[in-house]
Amino acid sequence: MKELSYLNKYLLKYKYHFILGIIFTIITNIFQIIPAQMVRHSLDLIIANIDLYRNYAGLNLQNSYYDIFARYILIYGGIILLMALLRGFFLFLVRQTLIVMSRLIEYDLKNEIYRHYQELPTSFYRRNSTGDLMNRISEDVSKVRMYLGPSIMYGINLITLFAILIPYMLTISVKLTLFALLPLPILSFSIYFVNNIINRRSEAIQKQQSKLSTFVQEAFSGIRVLKSFVREEDSSRKFEEENTKYKNKSLRLTMVNSLFFPIVMALIGLSVILTVFVGGNEVISGALTFGNIAEFILYVNYLTWPVTALGWISSITQRAAASQRRINEFMLVKNDITSEKNIQQEIRGDIEFNGVSFTYPDSGIVALSSLDFKLNSGESLAIIGTTGSGKSTVANLLCRLYDPTEGKITIDEINLKDYHLGSIRSQIGYVPQDVFLFSDTIFNNIAFGSMEIPPEKVMQAARDADLYGNVMDFPDQFNTRVGERGITLSGGQKQRVSIARAIVRDPKILILDDSLSAVDTKTENTILKSMKLLMKDRTTIIISHRVSSAKLADKIIVLDDGVIVEQGTNESLLKSDGVYRSLYEKQLLAEELLED
Repeated sequence: MKELSYLNKYLLKYKYHFILGIIFTIITNIFQIIPAQMVRHSLDLIIANIDLYRNYAGLNLQNSYYDIFARYILIYGGIILLMALLRGFFLFLVRQTLIVMSRLIEYDLKNEIYRHYQELPTSFYRRNSTGDLMNRISEDVSKVRMYLGPSIMYGINLITLFAILIPYMLTISVKLTLFALLPLPILSFSIYFVNNIINRRSEAIQKQQSKLSTFVQEAFSGIRVLKSFVREEDSSRKFEEENTKYKNKSLRLTMVNSLFFPIVMALIGLSVILTVFVGGNEVISGALTFGNIAEFILYVNYLTWPVTALGWISSITQRAAASQRRINEFMLVKNDITSEKNIQQEIRGDIEFNGVSFTYPDSGIVALSSLDFKLNSGESLAIIGTTGSGKSTVANLLCRLYDPTEGKITIDEINLKDYHLGSIRSQIGYVPQDVFLFSDTIFNNIAFGSMEIPPEKVMQAARDADLYGNVMDFPDQFNTRVGERGITLSGGQKQRVSIARAIVRDPKILILDDSLSAVDTKTENTILKSMKLLMKDRTTIIISHRVSSAKLADKIIVLDDGVIVEQGTNESLLKSDGVYRSLYEKQLLAEELLED
């Protein structure tokens, strides 16, 4: 229960649901017990008066006696019917309090986890898989809800029913109570044992289902590759193998499930037999009546499901504790990317890296070593280098997805760590290297769901990114849905949507992280012409492996293994016989070969 104590704050929040649920459960159990007493009175009335009724055969007195006799039976029957209706009504209220409480807590818990996920740093997502994150906010929360709802509901029902019924049964006959209840602990333990096996096999099925779903998803996502290499038969064979494993695990679970009801019915039957046998002897000795035996048989049936549920509750609680432990592991992770002073102000765009070094915490890779550069407001800087030289790390640090291992980054002579995260990021337009589009319309992807951006600005951003013509050729134009991860668009179109998304908010700092790698030379030149206007009066950092993109910048630095090996302007670097000139000549030659 230590792990589940995390949920106590929610139980306190919905304490009125919880308290009312307990009250309604107690009332429900009272209305359940009263009909058994009415059955006892009815049977005792019939048995006590049936011989007397027969003795009046042929006399008018028999009809009068029957009327009185039938009236009492109808009264008892009416009370039983009324109790059943009242019990049904209060059962409805029990579910409208306790089960609704569990759904409300599930809602709050999912929101809390999702908010916490969004606050965690990028390093957290590098360490954990998307599937694991999804399971903890869906499958694990669902298991926790089972504890908060059905488990608590049936647990309260068990406690209150035992507290009301057992003392009453003992007042009637201690001996009959002990024999009637004798098989119930065995029933609870058996259900607990069988249910644990069911849970283990159910989890194995869920894992196999995940493997099967992952396999199918990969196959459908990579269907073009699959068909290109003519691997359909091989894919079908592998799917059949995984499906066979799923079938075998499901059959094993079915076999265990088939034991559940036979065990329950056998032990219930044993309780009834003991009740009839011991109760019969008590009737013969004159200690009890026939009505008491019928009453006890009903009580045994009343107690059967709560006792059966005891094993189920124990198993559910164990699974919920394991799931909550997994949730707590992530909820206890703290974001180390926090603001020290929460400064919120409009920035000019002066940027300075002073002795900045960075090592990725999860891999230990040294990305930058003692990086120094200064960029005044409105100036542009191109960062050129080969793959793995640390170019994208500069963008990550500037957007404060990570903090430097050593050194300091300032914007407008204020330490980047002192700015409010939301404030500084909202003034930076970032086009990442790996373009991600949401499964939404092109318009919403550019505006990124904001209703504050007027349509005219979205259209202009599309023009500036050389995207407008392509979009207008689509049947639904800006209302065209791009599909999952933008699959319906080409690589170049996706990059241009990403560029439009970055510039539509008119950021003070613009970062282009290899944002033209998927476009052809002609489109690149068109975008670069537009970018000249966009870069005016805006601090711009162009990260690229293409020298053609760097020509726009006022300053250029060349990185190699996280160290600046060259810096200057396009003209000065071309005059020197260095890395930049070598890259320029190689790319110029490659373009000439492509044109030929």
